[in-house]
Amino acid sequence: MLFNSYKFILLFFPISVVAYYAIGGLGSRVQNAALVAASLAFYASWDVRFVPLLLGSIIVNFAAGRAISACAARHRKAAARVILAGAIAANLLSIAIFKYAHFFVDNFNFATGDDYALGAIILPLGISFFTFEQIGFLVDVHRGEILAPDLLDYSLFVTFFPRLVAGPILRFHEIRPQLSAARGGPSTAEDLAVGLTIFIIGLVKKTILADGIAPYATAAFAGAARGRPIDLFLAWGGAAAYACQLYFDFSGYSDMAIGAARCFGIRFPMNFFSPYKATSIIEFWRRWHMTLSRFLRDYLYIGLGGNRRGSARRYANLLITMLLGGLWHGANWTFVLWGGLHGVYLMINHGWIAVSTRSSLLSTFRRSRAGAAFGFVVTFIAVLAGWVLFRAPNMAAAGDMLGGMIGRHGAVIPAGLAFALEPFGGLVAALGIRYAQSSGTELVETYLWVAALLGIAFFAPTTQELLAGYHPVLEAVDGLGAAVPSPAGPRLLRWHWAPSAGSAMTVGALAFFGIIAITRVSEFLYWQF
Repeated sequence: MLFNSYKFILLFFPISVVAYYAIGGLGSRVQNAALVAASLAFYASWDVRFVPLLLGSIIVNFAAGRAISACAARHRKAAARVILAGAIAANLLSIAIFKYAHFFVDNFNFATGDDYALGAIILPLGISFFTFEQIGFLVDVHRGEILAPDLLDYSLFVTFFPRLVAGPILRFHEIRPQLSAARGGPSTAEDLAVGLTIFIIGLVKKTILADGIAPYATAAFAGAARGRPIDLFLAWGGAAAYACQLYFDFSGYSDMAIGAARCFGIRFPMNFFSPYKATSIIEFWRRWHMTLSRFLRDYLYIGLGGNRRGSARRYANLLITMLLGGLWHGANWTFVLWGGLHGVYLMINHGWIAVSTRSSLLSTFRRSRAGAAFGFVVTFIAVLAGWVLFRAPNMAAAGDMLGGMIGRHGAVIPAGLAFALEPFGGLVAALGIRYAQSSGTELVETYLWVAALLGIAFFAPTTQELLAGYHPVLEAVDGLGAAVPSPAGPRLLRWHWAPSAGSAMTVGALAFFGIIAITRVSEFLYWQF
């Protein structure tokens, strides 16, 4: 059941919200039990066969957490470590079987020349998210940062449907205090108004913006997959179109998850904060899929030693972390190389900081407006190149797209646009640009879409900034904005949401257009991970 479906928007979600508040007088425990039941029904609507897998994962990890906590209380540290290692191994084994079995077998066959075959394996929806979330829970219990909860609270932590299949990746201490608090009463109207506003903004991002530009990205990458030479303008247009599609698809999903949770009086952490405004790769990863970045840092990078063992080990840990982060996204070498590429980016970024701090000239440049602008441009181009690996179905298609972006297949302009270039005929010929027998409509539409959506991504405020006065997420939005400053530039909109007739009419209009734009089944891109 997709968030951007009539079944969810017009049936499941409103019924769940109404039922949730209707039983509010029975207490938060009954409300939590109702949310668990609704969440399991939500998961079962995709494939009921995998509900036992989800329940089994919850029971095993809950029991392991209680056992680790009991061992810690008795100062049996060795036993606690053994239980933790066994539970993490069991979690990773479940992902390996369902998500990576074919990948491992195919690569083993390629290396050895064997021909082993596996039957069809269906990837359970959200397995990467709810498994990694529970691994984080077990580690936090082992570190003594949280106490093992009761089964009901833990079940709701894992299954809560607004973030069950694609995050954000929660930590138990963030959600636990909210589960025991009374929800309802005077705050209900504000929670519903704020939550629905955020949800509707996310719906518009998905159904109008992301799905609107998707065909232009698909056409370019499909051509590369078929072996069609991708010229300079098509390659850059397709890569930029996919960058916009992914940006608004994931931003839209994050808003819809945060908004849906807020309708039940529960706040999530920030998961997306204008990453294309970043002036460095380090900053990009502080803004993109923020809860995944946090997980990789706290449970993998620091676990490997972080930066405690010298610069060489730090760079190696960065690379390993990002390689595994890439593999987490999918069982394909394109994802591994995408992660490795970002690992190299981060190594270069940290190296640049280390070198620049030793030079007053470089340090001054890095902190100047010119330095921020330079970092902004370099970061965006680097991210754009990485998205080609992320999107391409295989290495050959990725190579063709990247080759096209550096001009390996030349530059082609549709003959329908020749009239616009007549004054520059000499320059066009000198650059080796040739004409193709096509109207140019698709190319123009691609770049118009890209220009419009990048304008929003670069200059518009985030949804959380628009509603900052109503605490839409766990973090203080103003403080987060100060921690990750945007490059200098005007904003398209300085309006801030407040409950009023004008806001209601605006959000209602957005809801109307967002809903009527639902014309086909269109999964969120991160649901495949």
